[in-house]
Amino acid sequence: MKCFSIDLDGTLLNSEHDISEANLQTINELHEQGHAVILNTGRAYADVIKIEALQNLEIPIFCVNGSVLFSEKRELLYEATISIETYKELFPILKGLGVGILVYTNYGGFPSTLPPLHKKSKEELNTLFEEFNYDEILEKDQLKIYKLIALTHHDELEKVEEVKKALECKFDISMASSFPNNVEITSNEAHKGKALLRYQKMMNLNFEEIIAFGDGGNDLAMFEVATTSVAMANAPLHVQQKADIITKSNDEDGFAHAVHHLLNLHTEALVK
Repeated sequence: MKCFSIDLDGTLLNSEHDISEANLQTINELHEQGHAVILNTGRAYADVIKIEALQNLEIPIFCVNGSVLFSEKRELLYEATISIETYKELFPILKGLGVGILVYTNYGGFPSTLPPLHKKSKEELNTLFEEFNYDEILEKDQLKIYKLIALTHHDELEKVEEVKKALECKFDISMASSFPNNVEITSNEAHKGKALLRYQKMMNLNFEEIIAFGDGGNDLAMFEVATTSVAMANAPLHVQQKADIITKSNDEDGFAHAVHHLLNLHTEALVK
């Protein structure tokens, strides 16, 4: 059994955040052939199942960078959380750096999750973060915190490195960037690669190969455990450099293209 681990945004989804017919058909074909197909995303579960084409797929969904694992029947298999104590130490550091802060919890994302913010203006984002009362989050009963996102404007990308330097080696956390203007902060146990190995062990499976598809910095964790890593043509250069293969872009059915050629061993048609 081969395992195909697929990122969503910028990989399986096109620029309109839709899944093409070619990509959907490829997933169904892999499933029918008996391969394990896993969606491995930084998105929260609620933002995954909003995508109509994915609602009827019976495949596992790993959310929030490997923090929350769901089976193909949507049963919760595993959770990795950031402790409330760590959150209380982290939050003022991020606040002091002047970045926007998203908090992913078992109650949803506050003040939002990332996908709804993609088209908001700089002014709208500033207002959202300035007006939100973060103290309300800690008042919630049996709160679980899965992830924080430090979000900067595209003209302030230097803050991404400032965030990483401010938090580095101070907490038991993982950090990765799904987009050039963010830092995603999760438990050290939350990691797209660790999630694949954890699932394989939990389900008593034996993956002959792990083929990982991604376009962002948070996908490098998948590449670390993959036997074959595939970067999209739209991925940043540092992600492409870590991949074994570079396929077409997410707007050119790059996932379907790569799978077709990998399974038929027509690798000469792929870049790199």
